[in-house]
Amino acid sequence: METPTQPKEPARARALFSTADFKLLRAALTSHARVTEDREELARINALHHRLGTYC
Repeated sequence: METPTQPKEPARARALFSTADFKLLRAALTSHARVTEDREELARINALHHRLGTYC
């Protein structure tokens, strides 16, 4: 006779980036934004920079 197996709980999610990583990414985006002349790319950089800032 087989015993039913208990479903396992999924492992707890772990953070992919640390707070220091977000600060470094924002600094890199700031540096890249200063040399970018493409207005569309600059708008995307600014939006990402803003979103990363909400996590710090």
